[in-house]
Amino acid sequence: MIRYLVPLFLLTANVALAQDWALRDTDIVLTRGEVEDLTAGQTLVFYDDGQSKFSVGGAYSYTYANGGGTAYGQYDLAEDGTVCIAYRNGFSRCDRYVRSGDRVVMLTEKGERFPIRP
Repeated sequence: MIRYLVPLFLLTANVALAQDWALRDTDIVLTRGEVEDLTAGQTLVFYDDGQSKFSVGGAYSYTYANGGGTAYGQYDLAEDGTVCIAYRNGFSRCDRYVRSGDRVVMLTEKGERFPIRP
């Protein structure tokens, strides 16, 4: 009986995540370790040429494409792999990262999807 309850629990948890993050059926949510490997000390480049830079000490910056300036803040990586950013201007947001096919995609709380260049 227990072996049937565990898959049901996992299915229920995935459904809750899908409602919160607009996950697609084919999305695979990255674990905390995978997100840490992806972000810590790294710069992620998006297809619009925007760049998210994650410093090892928790500093964060986003440089907009086409000379649009840079926003600075601090980021925190939660146990579930969610990355939350507190910008110096008082704005904040949280994102999830998923594998979608052979791409990594950043999902926003609003349901937006931003693929990351390999």
